[in-house]
Amino acid sequence: MIIKVLVTPNSKKDEIEQLSDKEYKASIKEKSENNKANIKLLKLLSRYFGVAQSDIKIKNPKSRKKIIEIKK
Repeated sequence: MIIKVLVTPNSKKDEIEQLSDKEYKASIKEKSENNKANIKLLKLLSRYFGVAQSDIKIKNPKSRKKIIEIKK
């Protein structure tokens, strides 16, 4: 499954909101330096979809508009 996620780093809380079938918005407390926001995003997505973190791949890790591949 491939989804699009708009990430907002340095937010007040960690949450994922579904915007449409394949589009999500993620707010993350971590800053976007040293890959911290991407690591936290992987944790949030693995909990949200009930899969292991190793089953989630970020296609474009430097963009705020990420394309995520989830293996189920």
